[in-house]
Amino acid sequence: MPVTGDVKAVDASQPGDSQVQVYAVAPRDGATPNEVVDGFLESMTSDDSDFRTTREYLTKEASSNWKPGALTTVLAKAPNRSDRPVHESDRSTTEVSYTLTGEKVATVDDQSAYQPIAPADYSRTLHLVRQNGPDGKEWRIDIVPDGLVLGQSDFKRLYRSVNKFYFATGPTEAQSTLVADPVYIRNRTDPATGMDTVTQAVRSLLRGPTDWLRPVVTSRFPAGTGLRKGVTSLTPDDRNVLKVPLNKKADGAGQRSCRMMASQVLFTLRDLTSARVEQVELQRSDGSALCVLGADQAEEYAPDGSSGGPDSQYFVAKGHVERIPGSTRGSGEPEPVAGPFGSGPLRVSAVGVARDEQSAAALSQNGGALYVASIARDGQLPAPALTSRAENAGDRLTAPSWDSRGDLWVADRDPDNARLLRLAGGTGKPQEVTVPILDGSRITALRLSSDGVRIALLLTRGERTTLKIGRIERQGPQGKEQVSVVDLRQAAPQLADVTAMSWSGGSRLVVVGKEEGGVQQVRYVQADGSTPSSGVLPGVNQVRAIAAADDEQLPLMADTVGDGIVKLLPGDNWQTVLKEGSALVYPG
Repeated sequence: MPVTGDVKAVDASQPGDSQVQVYAVAPRDGATPNEVVDGFLESMTSDDSDFRTTREYLTKEASSNWKPGALTTVLAKAPNRSDRPVHESDRSTTEVSYTLTGEKVATVDDQSAYQPIAPADYSRTLHLVRQNGPDGKEWRIDIVPDGLVLGQSDFKRLYRSVNKFYFATGPTEAQSTLVADPVYIRNRTDPATGMDTVTQAVRSLLRGPTDWLRPVVTSRFPAGTGLRKGVTSLTPDDRNVLKVPLNKKADGAGQRSCRMMASQVLFTLRDLTSARVEQVELQRSDGSALCVLGADQAEEYAPDGSSGGPDSQYFVAKGHVERIPGSTRGSGEPEPVAGPFGSGPLRVSAVGVARDEQSAAALSQNGGALYVASIARDGQLPAPALTSRAENAGDRLTAPSWDSRGDLWVADRDPDNARLLRLAGGTGKPQEVTVPILDGSRITALRLSSDGVRIALLLTRGERTTLKIGRIERQGPQGKEQVSVVDLRQAAPQLADVTAMSWSGGSRLVVVGKEEGGVQQVRYVQADGSTPSSGVLPGVNQVRAIAAADDEQLPLMADTVGDGIVKLLPGDNWQTVLKEGSALVYPG
């Protein structure tokens, strides 16, 4: 402990070590209203079991009615309180109100779903009364809003992001695709339930997907399935086998369904435990084994890219498409692709490669025509699959993107006929996809997630470009389905202008952009709009485009002005790969 220097006030929400733990302290005898409010706010940032100590700052009735798990409000900094000094000599005062204020940046609802918002003023009232206590008169809070109010640094210390996994709905081949559904759970023990982190994650998985993702995914767990009553801790044994006791709702599940249920658990816990869970045993309500699934067996249900997907990178050099083959470090020798894009007369400006790496879509140099051809075998250049009538090159087609179902997506930026289009199977007639009202914004770039149920859009309005993520819904029989993008939500609200983005794993994106008044930076953001603690990446100059793979171990690639194409490996700095070349992409 320091023994010299100035004494300084410490903000409870100062950034600090995530391992720091706050212990709740009960109100002292004769505490003033200021001390009661400050103690209550401080106690909310602790791991106090069932918030027992926190509730001591409330009247008996307020304590029984207060629901801390209803909503967590995240503020830019710890909440401020208005100053209402009440002196002990003022015996006539029996009640006082305080206003809590701050800048609200996000909420976490009772499903543990994170929802970012544009920074907005936060204001709530705490009302205190002077009541009879065991040692005389004491101040307590009798009117308190439900939920917790935390500064961002406290929130990041107390909570962690976890991907729980559900299966995509749709055609048979899509129903084995796992989709990541990010939620936030307590870092240690949840005060409300007494559950450890693993148990919280499994409980959240069993409760079903979040409302935003629910229309396009399904759980293999039968409706009403939960943990056996009284289970608060799930720990792998010395063989890294995790036993999950379920209630009666799951007793009749068949073996295939049970294996799919177990795969949901395995992938949900993959990045959560210090030691990898090697096997999951789901148990019936009587304790007998329902099924057992090993981590290796679960690979048949692995989300795209999680078990070693394509590792080639593709780029445009002198108007033709080349690939950097087979190197997980992005340092192989480039070679032209087969087919018309590798050696034909057409000069292209951008390329999108199908996830099976058999076909690609490329834009003509002026961005006015989209061509689709094989890159696995030689052949003639086909007729354009799509053309834009826009006069200016910057108003024509965006770089294309492929989803996991083999569909090709592209946007026409023509001011007179702006639209989002999908080519089923990459070869079908372009079908217009309905998009929510964009309020004067237009789509300037798009990327499809590996699971095929989400789309990331760069929307430009005036001089600013923002990143939003939409849910892809499909209705009708396969081949004649109507496809729409719905429920757009902010993915990087902290950035005032986004210039490039790419998916990087199941629920994360890498983006290039600027904060208000700031300089260009490269950072990770979660698909729910939250920012990981280690989200900011090493700086790199004048990035025009960014490319990331579904496999997060593959290098991040960037197209820059001056340095050409550069790469970033985990734990390393940016390195030049190619001086000549542009528009580098991974499959998808």
